[in-house]
Amino acid sequence: MPTDLLKSAWTPGLLPHPATAPPAPLTVTVTAFRPHRMADLPGIHGAARALAARWTELEGAYGMWLWALPLSRRVGSVAVWRDEAALRDFIGWPPHVEIMRTYRGRGALTTTSWRSETYDPEDIWTRARTFLEHPRREPKSEDLGRPDDPKETP
Repeated sequence: MPTDLLKSAWTPGLLPHPATAPPAPLTVTVTAFRPHRMADLPGIHGAARALAARWTELEGAYGMWLWALPLSRRVGSVAVWRDEAALRDFIGWPPHVEIMRTYRGRGALTTTSWRSETYDPEDIWTRARTFLEHPRREPKSEDLGRPDDPKETP
């Protein structure tokens, strides 16, 4: 993993922290955005922080981390969801849709997601780093992928 990875503190969602929640499968997502222009990074960072500040509004969100690889001009998030339905609700959430419309066409977005039987931040970050180190360019799919099966949108 590149040594310039910056990671935010855990941003809690509306649900209790997954380490204290009853055992249940979780959905984990990793997003990576690489803007075409370095000048877009401050706006992207501000939009991500504003979205994170509203994370407790998301019914199915346990929480998330923001991350950045400044030298690689890549930014994104690692999020933990109650289930796939909660993830779909987030995708259609108006503040998220607004950000996606604002930055559509300004870079490359790559995503992956997987189901996890337990909340293990070390395992989540190991898998996330694997994805970030070795993203493959494949067409976007509505199906949830695995860390070795990332999805990308132009």
